[in-house]
Amino acid sequence: MFQRRPTWQSVWPAVAWMAVLAVLPWWLGLPPLLAMVATLLSLRHRLSARDVQLIRCGLYWGLPGVLLALQRGLGGDATAWAVALLGALAGYTLLVALEGWLDRRPPPDILSPAPTAAAEWPELAMAPVGPPAAIIELLPPRWECATDDFVDPRDPGAVYRDGAYHFTGGMQIEAVGTKATFSSDGRWFAAGLAEANGIVLWDRELQRGHRLPGWQLCGWHLQQPWLIDDDAQMPLPLSQVLELTK
Repeated sequence: MFQRRPTWQSVWPAVAWMAVLAVLPWWLGLPPLLAMVATLLSLRHRLSARDVQLIRCGLYWGLPGVLLALQRGLGGDATAWAVALLGALAGYTLLVALEGWLDRRPPPDILSPAPTAAAEWPELAMAPVGPPAAIIELLPPRWECATDDFVDPRDPGAVYRDGAYHFTGGMQIEAVGTKATFSSDGRWFAAGLAEANGIVLWDRELQRGHRLPGWQLCGWHLQQPWLIDDDAQMPLPLSQVLELTK
């Protein structure tokens, strides 16, 4: 089971952001939120996963601050509170819709102009037959047996205790064995299941975990895990494995 327990160090910046917007006039606090939305809509595929997560957190915590400033600016009476509550309902509905749109929107295609007929024939004549070949070389995982502590390239405070891995910030991965490994850049963590043949994967940047019984980590390619099972004839990337295990 993947558990993330929020700590004060991770919450107080968001609380401070909400408090600042609550103190400011609402017409000063609203433009930064609109700028965040515009940034997500226009630069979504140029931002890192961490930047996107920070902007989303700023929107979710900043909206209550602006609404508190709005009700204060309207006089703080019952009508002002009603307007603030309606604003909260509409605002969070739009944020949920924005989340869904960001998660499902494919990257924009780069369209090229159509070639002319005269230029198309030489290109077709010289084009290779069949799909282009790609050689994938997997970097084998370096497994280590965790005891009370183990070497985490990104988290020196990580420990293995009572059948679970504990990471700084409250992340806890349970029901796993002592055999563990990391990708070369430290983004991915992998450990074997404690009571079954399988693997546990944790993506630190996207904060997503996967439990895959029956699959084993075969190696890394482009900082992504490739897996294999008893029935597979060749390793598969994690994206294909998740499609097969739906």
